[in-house]
Amino acid sequence: MLDLQISADGVALLALDRPDVLNALNGALIDALLGALAKVKADPAARVLLLTGRGRAFCAGADLRDPMMSLGLPPAERGERFLASTDTGVHALARALFHLGKPKVAAVNGPAVGGGASLALLADIVLAGESAYFQQPFTSQLGLVPDLGGSWQFMRRLGPARAMAAVLLGERISGQQAADWGLVWKCVPDAELQGAAMATAQRLAQGAPLALAALPQLMASALQNDFDAQLDAERDAQASLVQTDDFIEAVNAFQAKRKPAFTGH
Repeated sequence: MLDLQISADGVALLALDRPDVLNALNGALIDALLGALAKVKADPAARVLLLTGRGRAFCAGADLRDPMMSLGLPPAERGERFLASTDTGVHALARALFHLGKPKVAAVNGPAVGGGASLALLADIVLAGESAYFQQPFTSQLGLVPDLGGSWQFMRRLGPARAMAAVLLGERISGQQAADWGLVWKCVPDAELQGAAMATAQRLAQGAPLALAALPQLMASALQNDFDAQLDAERDAQASLVQTDDFIEAVNAFQAKRKPAFTGH
């Protein structure tokens, strides 16, 4: 169902492993993901997360057959159950991933549909294989709206015109189109995807953990702040980071013309 491996070089490889149902999210998989993310967050040996899927899909979204969908309940009770289960399920998962505090790389190896697309886009760096595609079919096919942060990600990554059309129409966005539009970082041949994603994760794992943890929040704040407020945010983050051992190590390494050995202190 889920495979977590933390390598000696600091990469936590987390793979969705329900290939028979295209890695669709059910209650058990969501619980397993929450547990795995808690482990990665707490483990200092895990410096970066690499998220991918086993088989021919990244994630097909919610498993509509799972009891968490509450399809057999009366409408009002179904709505009440969704209110509770969303906060403790898919949105708890979205928050855990968003607030992991460590760099996140996603290797999208096939279809990323609905919540699967939202899950992939919660990564800081997203690589897509040529066979991958992203789709938000909630409104066009299910009469619903995106969840797992999909609306937030699509609007910020694509801009209003493309985001609204993509979500309203529910059309597939190919891996290459996603890269061309800026939805993901880049698209690579399928055979090169895992290697490229691992190389990216390994490169991040060699970086300064405290700076890498601070950067996503700082970059996100730039979308809301005016210029002066963003200057203040940069100042505050920098003032904190110059106090770290890693900063001194970086200066010493630069002067000695060697690679720094960051410790996260």
